[in-house]
Amino acid sequence: MKDGVNGVALGVFIFFFLAVTVIGFMAARWRRAENEASLDEWGLGGRSFGTWVTWFLLGGDLYTAYTFVAVPAAIYAAGAAGFFAVPYTILVYPLIFTFLPRLWSVSHKHGYVTTSDFVRGRFGSKGLSLAVAVTGILATMPYIALQLVGIQAVLDVMGVGGGENTNWFVKDLPLLIAFAVLAAYTYSSGLRAPALIAFVKDGLIYLVIAVAIIYIPIKLGGFDDIFAKAGEAFSQKNPATGAPRGALAPGEAGQWGYATLALGSALALFMYPHSITATLSSRSRDVIRRNTTILPLYSLMLGLLALLGFMAIAAGVKVQNGQLAIPQLFENMFPDWFAGVAFAAIGIGALVPAAIMSIAAANLFTRNIYKDFLKPDATPAQETKVSKMVSLLVKVGALVFVLTMDKTVAINFQLLGGIWILQTFPALVGGLFTRWFHRWALLTGWAVGMLYGTLAAYGVASPTQAHFGGSSKEIPGIGEIGYIGLTAFVLNVVVTVVLTFVLNAVKAPAGIDETSPADYTADAGDPGVKVELPLARPEPASSPDTSPSTN
Repeated sequence: MKDGVNGVALGVFIFFFLAVTVIGFMAARWRRAENEASLDEWGLGGRSFGTWVTWFLLGGDLYTAYTFVAVPAAIYAAGAAGFFAVPYTILVYPLIFTFLPRLWSVSHKHGYVTTSDFVRGRFGSKGLSLAVAVTGILATMPYIALQLVGIQAVLDVMGVGGGENTNWFVKDLPLLIAFAVLAAYTYSSGLRAPALIAFVKDGLIYLVIAVAIIYIPIKLGGFDDIFAKAGEAFSQKNPATGAPRGALAPGEAGQWGYATLALGSALALFMYPHSITATLSSRSRDVIRRNTTILPLYSLMLGLLALLGFMAIAAGVKVQNGQLAIPQLFENMFPDWFAGVAFAAIGIGALVPAAIMSIAAANLFTRNIYKDFLKPDATPAQETKVSKMVSLLVKVGALVFVLTMDKTVAINFQLLGGIWILQTFPALVGGLFTRWFHRWALLTGWAVGMLYGTLAAYGVASPTQAHFGGSSKEIPGIGEIGYIGLTAFVLNVVVTVVLTFVLNAVKAPAGIDETSPADYTADAGDPGVKVELPLARPEPASSPDTSPSTN
């Protein structure tokens, strides 16, 4: 590790950071609509993005700074088990091809801004909608915090994070500045800011990975030497457990855990509010279809990115915090100026998803808590104002989380968030294809999945933590180690199906469905299809015996 501040790398980093800041504020005038006082404009970019803007936006949203840092860090620490992120991002695209176009159509037709809007309209249940909204907010908060952790890792390696004895304000000042800039242009420009910045972010990441995958192996003697050194390192015993540090390929005992983690993560990825926010900003369902076919290019990039973990081992990178392994590899191997480019790619890679995540969480609060329960007669302008303020509060909460708590806590809460968000799958995806599920059954299944997943995750220990030490545990009745989120999801579905049979048999009130079958296939570009975009969600007509329940 180099001593002091890396002035050249820092200068390049600041240049790119200032460039995207200017772009972020300029985005407020990009495709500016006459009526800006609505969540359609601020929170969804006017629902006007085409194929390439959506592709960059989704890529910037899903492949974050934490991905850039954490995936190769997992390879660096444990070996091939960290590659689970590659198959799960391959599995997810055929999956979303089946349901995202339907979600886009019905949301476009009825003016839905969030998944909770759809759940409320489909099942006539504010209670189920609230459950989905709260889950989304809870799962998103630690995700935002981890983007700030990514920025902090880069600043530490460049030498501007301060030392242990540095005044806390001086130590965290660079992160505070980055946070303030992010908050300002998100408040001003809404979703248009990360949409424009995503072009810069993804371009830098592709450039850095292309150079790294060629340049670093040449310096290290080729991939044969890299894998040989990594295999030798993984064969050494872990002092804490006495077991091998890792492996170049998953062992038989870990294969079930690897497979269930990949499958569960694939099911969960597009349940996150920020994924849906980026999706609903598209101008047609055909844009969504095209994106599901070209987004796998990011999976190719991710596979190459993961190899950096092996390179860090071969390069002799030694760090106490595995999250610093890749930034340290870049500083050790690249010329200072290109290390600055790599650090900028990671830093900007944090700004894009953090902005989208804060907007998505704010939209959930505004539409499904503030409007549904606090101020039902809120105007579109009031909704937008509240969403802007909540987006700031969400980012402040994430910043406090990062500055006051150990980084492993943020990581563990993000893992827990993945378990939680998967429990919204039956209500969202199930609702897109059938109205058979009963709203009370879905709410009960969600509660069972949340409770089991949280308690099971709490019971997982690691060498450094007594609780929440991971997201895999022995599957009851099977004996194999598997992903807790997927086990909780299976319990969720079983409870939902059984209770639906019971509740339908006793003719429990099913709630009003404000959608129709044609809503799920309508496209704004289809001739003869009139697509309405109300600024506020329409309330279904009620009758004395079928009014929507709050359960």
